Amino acid sequence: MRLLVIGLLLCVTVSILGCHSALNESRKTSSAKQSSEAAEEQARGGGGKPVASSGAFPIMVQPMTAKAPGGGGGGGGGGRNAGSITDDASAVSLASISTVYAAGEPVDRKIIRNADLTLETESPTEGLRKITAAAESHGGFVVTSEFKQNPVSAGAKPSQSVTVVARVPASQFASALEQIRSAGDRVVSEKVSGQDVSEEYLDIEARLRNKKALEGQFLDIMKQAHKVEDALDVQTQLADVRTEIERLEGRRRFLENQAALSTITTTLQMPQPIVATTTSGFGTTIKHAFGDAVDTAASIILFVIQAVIVLVPIAVCFGLPGWFLWRVLRRRILVRRPAEPSPIPSE
Repeated sequence: MRLLVIGLLLCVTVSILGCHSALNESRKTSSAKQSSEAAEEQARGGGGKPVASSGAFPIMVQPMTAKAPGGGGGGGGGGRNAGSITDDASAVSLASISTVYAAGEPVDRKIIRNADLTLETESPTEGLRKITAAAESHGGFVVTSEFKQNPVSAGAKPSQSVTVVARVPASQFASALEQIRSAGDRVVSEKVSGQDVSEEYLDIEARLRNKKALEGQFLDIMKQAHKVEDALDVQTQLADVRTEIERLEGRRRFLENQAALSTITTTLQMPQPIVATTTSGFGTTIKHAFGDAVDTAASIILFVIQAVIVLVPIAVCFGLPGWFLWRVLRRRILVRRPAEPSPIPSE
């Protein structure tokens, strides 16, 4: 437990030092700004000229003046003071410029780009070959390809379709997509999407740095552990931290892979046959009605046939035993019934 308390105290100490360093940086920045403003005022009073710079902070250069021999001590003293202030302001301005440039460096954005295409072509297999060649020529590869034979009506031309999933470098996405479009005769549909994951990537990197720092602190605490219980407690905490580090590193590698390689999914299909429309009229209506009546009659006849086929086995299995049982019971009832006297008296 003492080691855990020591670890918490170390974390609090690191946080306090971070806040203190941030406060010092803000004070330095404000003092640098004040020095720069004072140097500008002094340069204006002393006839200095501002020199254009590429940063947001102007650098003041004090013109060099010839110092007369002897005399002019007061003027010389003022010149020395102005020169020193200008030098300090120049140094501060250069430091501020470098700080601003360091903070404003462009971040390598992580963008996941995907595209979905549907193309029409007379030969989907030939289109597959062209897409494979296009992906390989741009430094990519084909992940999966699926060939499917679509069902068609009797007498129609068989229809085929091919689905291809290719991955190409993100820098070659536009040119590869343009070349894949040419693999078909007509573009039926196209969808291009992009997802910016830069914020998530930077957040993962920051969390990784914190977790690795915490891992180092736990390792230092473990080295100082003298009891088995303390070592086991620290080992449990360390295992949790390492698990979280592995999870974050896996997510970071996944985002890097998805951003480095763009995915293009292409579906190649054969042109759909054009169906001619039929004209409707009185004769056509009678013809359709007659055909429907024939179909209904045929359905009824088929139903009767199916019912007979189903009911005959049922009648044989259950009807005949029931009929024999009924006959036996009827005979027994007749035998047990007494003979009724005749209403005609005998002579």
